[in-house]
Amino acid sequence: MNGMLLRSMEDNMPLEVIYLSKKNELTQRKMIIRAVKGNEVYAYCLLRGKMRTFKLENILSARPEKPKRAS
Repeated sequence: MNGMLLRSMEDNMPLEVIYLSKKNELTQRKMIIRAVKGNEVYAYCLLRGKMRTFKLENILSARPEKPKRAS
């Protein structure tokens, strides 16, 4: 998964992430990784519209954002 996070950072590529919150709730986020330092991931969260800090161990899955279909 670290490779996916680094690729997001290098290519400015949005990721769809499943994350375990502080309240032990599963959340789905779209984010662009800005930095990975130790156990912390600094990312621009597209849901909240601002920079956020995430714990690496709480990121359960990550994949490139699916392209939107034209209607």
